[in-house]
Amino acid sequence: MTAVTRIARSHPDELIVGLVSVSDRASAGAYQDQGLPALREWLGGALASPWLAVDRLIPDEPARISETLIELVDGCGCDLVLTTGGTGPARRDVTPEATLAVGTKEMPGFGEQMRQISLRFVPTAILSRQVAVIRETADHAALIVNLPGQPKSIRETLEGLKGEDGAVLVPGIFAAIPYCIDLIGGPYAETRPEVIAAFRPKSARRQ
Repeated sequence: MTAVTRIARSHPDELIVGLVSVSDRASAGAYQDQGLPALREWLGGALASPWLAVDRLIPDEPARISETLIELVDGCGCDLVLTTGGTGPARRDVTPEATLAVGTKEMPGFGEQMRQISLRFVPTAILSRQVAVIRETADHAALIVNLPGQPKSIRETLEGLKGEDGAVLVPGIFAAIPYCIDLIGGPYAETRPEVIAAFRPKSARRQ
């Protein structure tokens, strides 16, 4: 693997996010990738603090996926990595296995919550296998989360479900991500509450 230069933050609170779209066909140019634009659009609307994204579009190959995750965390210094695609039961869907292979801690609550959200829409949500892990090195740690492949599902799982009055019916997973990043030594990320309200205990909030 080619050596990668660590990304320097332009602000102490800048969140460095790795975005990985896993697709044989899109990476080969057979069709336009939709995952990366959907992730960038959602993050742009949800994050109120500075952030920087590093994109990767790769095929459904376990070694390549694991190598990319290691590069983004250990090399680029990403605090958060979001993947999209490759989490179903098909033979080429290997993103969860490649993610678990590079993690030092599994975070099962993320996958559980994503499936709960998706089950509100389709019974086939039980076929999804998204996982999340923490990857730790001697001087850095990052959260890696597998997301669904469709832009609509990406938004729903990150943002959650709201009623017609705007009240939260099912919390999206991103509500827990800023505090998770706090706990592993990352920057203090803030969100726009009208999109997703980040939850932190009172003791962890900045005054």
